Amino acid sequence: MSNFEVIVIGAGGGGAVIAKELGEKGLKVLVLEAGPWYGNKKWPNPNSQSGAESSSTSDDLDVVLHKQLLNKFEMNMNDLVTGRFRWGPADRSRSQWFRNADQKGVIWQCSGVGGTTQAYTANCPRAYPAAIDNVWPISYRELIPYYEKVEETLPVNFAATTAKEELFYYGAKKAGWHLIPTLDVTGPGYRPQPNAILPPNKNITNLNLSEEQLSWMEGCTLSGHCINGCPHGPSVDKMAKRSTNVSYVPLALKTGNVCIRPNAFVIKIVTENTVSKGLHAVGVKIRDTWTGEQEELRAEIVVMASGSIESPRLWLNSGLPDNQWVGRGLVNHYMDWVSGIFEEKDLIPILGTSDINPFVGNTCGARMDYPGLGALQSVGMSPGLTASFYAVSESGYSFLHTPGMNDPWDIRGRLFGYELKETMDAYRRTLNILVSTDDEVNQRNGITLDPLIRDENGFVPVVKYQPTKQSSRKRSKLVKIAAELLRKAGAKKIIWTNWPTGMMIHIESTMRMGFVVDQDCETFQVKRLYIADNSVHYNSLGGVNPTLTTQALATRTAEKLVEKYFN
Repeated sequence: MSNFEVIVIGAGGGGAVIAKELGEKGLKVLVLEAGPWYGNKKWPNPNSQSGAESSSTSDDLDVVLHKQLLNKFEMNMNDLVTGRFRWGPADRSRSQWFRNADQKGVIWQCSGVGGTTQAYTANCPRAYPAAIDNVWPISYRELIPYYEKVEETLPVNFAATTAKEELFYYGAKKAGWHLIPTLDVTGPGYRPQPNAILPPNKNITNLNLSEEQLSWMEGCTLSGHCINGCPHGPSVDKMAKRSTNVSYVPLALKTGNVCIRPNAFVIKIVTENTVSKGLHAVGVKIRDTWTGEQEELRAEIVVMASGSIESPRLWLNSGLPDNQWVGRGLVNHYMDWVSGIFEEKDLIPILGTSDINPFVGNTCGARMDYPGLGALQSVGMSPGLTASFYAVSESGYSFLHTPGMNDPWDIRGRLFGYELKETMDAYRRTLNILVSTDDEVNQRNGITLDPLIRDENGFVPVVKYQPTKQSSRKRSKLVKIAAELLRKAGAKKIIWTNWPTGMMIHIESTMRMGFVVDQDCETFQVKRLYIADNSVHYNSLGGVNPTLTTQALATRTAEKLVEKYFN
């Protein structure tokens, strides 16, 4: 394996995108992925056998194997220790990769080709323009053509309306908010979620077709549980939920210039310092996650796309130059979870049915944007995940908190015992709202190395996050708006879970543009080393899901990289 011009570290939300873009421009690209590859015939048993070394053709993609491995069974997919979507090596006899995070919560990421987009909700909103203009080193207008290219490639569509979206819109309208008819959001209002999910299958109402037959046709079946996996489509590259392993990875392979090697953990960026080039990247050192063998690979350019925890960890473990912003400034959208329970008689006049059935349709199909505060999203998680989200709270057990006269909620804190059972009995009549805050950058938050604890890949990362007072105030306002929306929609009981700060889902800004990388995402201190993941974001984008912006930036970075080094 040699003669590659670019090495990309990570095959997730950003790595797969820049690999496809560079491959289409004629560059020879090697993508190194630490986790397994599900749905490739070279790895028929990816969790029990090492399989082949690499794959460079879309002919290796196998839709039957993909559906067999990435199904909707909750424990099969989401078990944090043994599930397909865990953060760890393919070999299930080995433990997860350790992060030292001494606070309540969960760091929700997964390894493997497709990265965390394998498990994501496919939400693809653009950043709020006000969070970019006169703040970032580049303008919002500069991002628009790259947003448009990604939106067309995935593609991104407005989510279909099922019962939970209809109820969300009903409550938002009753609360006085207006429909936003544009992708570029400059004021508060509600709208369908821009999602990387194909529109509903045109045969979805054909009673002569079984669910099994529909699952082999192109288009979303609205069967829900999207975050657990999506086995709906006629081929790997036509799956309904457009995780990068079914969208950008097949396109990258079809260029004929991209090779992907799973089960390869990069443990060091290799550099040289010459008079003509200064300090610059020349390759990487990898560790085979099955055999433990180490190997050095070389290329003219190295791109880190391993995420907001692993990219700074790799920089620090490689002994690259000191920079007071490497690993610092982590934002997390300081999330929260608010639920409304409805009575059957109240739902019938609105929905024409007595149940919401939140599992139907896109996981997050409706949103309310509020530039300056953040966003609210309807959520239809599967029952197991829903129950788990009721059980993690900064407030402790719910019986400790009697609501005050002016509190907009009826219950605050962690549900347990009979109360949890009663709430889950009402699962089909519950509308959940995810709060996502316009989080502020604080240099004290971020990633450092544990000075004592090492795993097989080097010193482990220490993850620390505490929201600023301003972020806390914003989240409190969003929680009250969510409660009001649910009450206006007719909810009879409001539950505020009060998630702890350690619930980390949207992690950004640990290798910030303007501080660690320049406006083209090349690092200031090590030439020929680029970054194409969430870590380069200057801030939290205003509170929206970061995936689309990362992919737009990766598209732009590929263009700038080629202009500088290959023209």
